[in-house]
Amino acid sequence: MLPAQNRMTRSTEFGATVSRGTRAAQPDLVVYCLRSDQTEEAGPRVGLVVSKAVGNAVQRHQVSRRLRHVARTVLPELDVTDRVVIRALPGSRRAVSPRLEQQLRTALRRIRNRAPASMDAPS
Repeated sequence: MLPAQNRMTRSTEFGATVSRGTRAAQPDLVVYCLRSDQTEEAGPRVGLVVSKAVGNAVQRHQVSRRLRHVARTVLPELDVTDRVVIRALPGSRRAVSPRLEQQLRTALRRIRNRAPASMDAPS
């Protein structure tokens, strides 16, 4: 489970991250990352998008649980102002957690490599 301070809950935050963030696609996920200009937040925030294309309610819930667990493992690597949205693709229904974690890490690495110097992870 993601800590409450790291959960993205407002639709405006989701919308801004998806529309203005940097995107990296993987076979089972699409990851959007945006560096927020609000510094009063307590840490990075992560949101999930698991649509009906992934499967029925039970399958979507299983994918959401796996993605929350995977997102929790990468939280220490994110800057406190990072906003990340993970969109599950239909293939994520059959993917195991280690595969999802590897895809998330790959996507975040690709985003960091493309981002300007101000987006690089702190040293």
